[in-house]
Amino acid sequence: MKISGPLVSKIDKALVADLLPIAVRLANKDTNIWGVNSEAPTRLNWIDLPFFSRDLLPQLDSLSAWARSNKLNEVILCGMGGSSLAAEVIAKTYKKSLVVLDSTHPDQILNSLPKNPTNSIIVVSSKSGTTIETISHLKYFVNYLKDQGLNPENHLVIVTDPDTPLDKSSRKSGYKVVNADPFVGGRFSALSAFGLVPAALLGIDISLLLDDAEIAAKTFSQVGSPAIDVASLLFTQTKQIFNISDSKSNVPGLSDWIEQLVAESTGKNGQGRLPVIINSNDQFYSGISIGLSNGEFDLAIDASLGEHFIFWEWVTALLCYLLKVDPFNQPNVTEAKERSTTILNSIISGDFKAETPVTETDDYVIYSNQRVKNLTEFLSISGEYFAILSYLPRADDSEALQLAQLISNKNKKSVTFGWGPRYLHSTGQIHKGGQPNGCFIQITSDLQTDLTVPGESFKFADLIKAQALGDASAITERKLPLIRIHLKNFNSALKQLIKELLVIIQGLLAGRVG
Repeated sequence: MKISGPLVSKIDKALVADLLPIAVRLANKDTNIWGVNSEAPTRLNWIDLPFFSRDLLPQLDSLSAWARSNKLNEVILCGMGGSSLAAEVIAKTYKKSLVVLDSTHPDQILNSLPKNPTNSIIVVSSKSGTTIETISHLKYFVNYLKDQGLNPENHLVIVTDPDTPLDKSSRKSGYKVVNADPFVGGRFSALSAFGLVPAALLGIDISLLLDDAEIAAKTFSQVGSPAIDVASLLFTQTKQIFNISDSKSNVPGLSDWIEQLVAESTGKNGQGRLPVIINSNDQFYSGISIGLSNGEFDLAIDASLGEHFIFWEWVTALLCYLLKVDPFNQPNVTEAKERSTTILNSIISGDFKAETPVTETDDYVIYSNQRVKNLTEFLSISGEYFAILSYLPRADDSEALQLAQLISNKNKKSVTFGWGPRYLHSTGQIHKGGQPNGCFIQITSDLQTDLTVPGESFKFADLIKAQALGDASAITERKLPLIRIHLKNFNSALKQLIKELLVIIQGLLAGRVG
């Protein structure tokens, strides 16, 4: 791999020298690097994945052969955060078709249904085996396959840790199960079963990923380590925000994976590093910029996908050492889940009390914990960055970045974009556990359709509502500025939703609406 750009000259040689023995300890899986209370004792096997994941190859070869012999060539992946992000990047890099379902929005679920159910594989991935979104997806697809006259045993592949509730129930039901290493955290699991099972089913030669990662990993604890260099730059050259772009790179979508890895790992104790995904240098941004290809960036990192995966995991672990935070826990992600569960239970019981809106028109309803009546007023609030949290069906990233760019260029602030509930398993940690200087724009909408979760007393509309409001509650608890724009009567097609939303925001910014 190659690192270049003007920022290289700013590498702190003294800090690099101090980090070298830490990198050696990391290579030796020293669990004391991040303090005695770290989750490191049960989370360090990611270091060995370039070597030990080869043990999965016979099982994955068998799984691939089964899929080919049964002409199962349409792969759908249900998983949140680390259970799907790496697999999505692998598929994009190798130009393979993979449908990723990481939303509880009914329209997104319907958009994820196979074109030909007979030829489909549904991969259901959850490290804990209890992830409410993923378990709800599983129940829905089991019912869906039966309605299509198909046996779920012939179309489901489960990826989870050994002995989880999902592992036990799936084996009992006769589903194909691949166990992941339980000593690897979700966001460090790119080269584990979570990333490799979908890749193998797509016909990708995963040994190449492992080969590249293995070669790179051997250099990270040596003099001249690129992982040490970049970790030191992220510590010294920014106190919070850095920009990252995979535009025109050979690793499309990798920025999303890096965003989760860095933000969720570092965003604790009132500090952290927040990656802001940008298209290019022609849009407004502040701070240093990193490109995953050659280009007009402060720092360019040119590497294969396998190299990138293990490289950024090393960078993150070393950066967390410098920040004195545990890279392997996610306390505020857990908090948001608990708040969502409480609200979901209140919806189920009929005890839920709706918020009072600050503004309502024929097109939208606005709720806020600030004294504002529209988005224009909200954007005047001082903060270091704005985060758009969209609970709409997922669109192309280009459209998401267009929305972020609109507000960023208007307000001259860094703007992140997260799809809900996916971001709850990603940047949701740094939003609440990092520097308390973000301003949050939630976007929700009326639903034209709803879907039942088989065997549950709630529907998907209830679940996504509870997830949005649970996170809003956690943000408000920290006295951070929040506005929620609830869109009414929109077409359920994603592209139309985004187009209409852009019109609304453009109108608000121009003072034509509200």
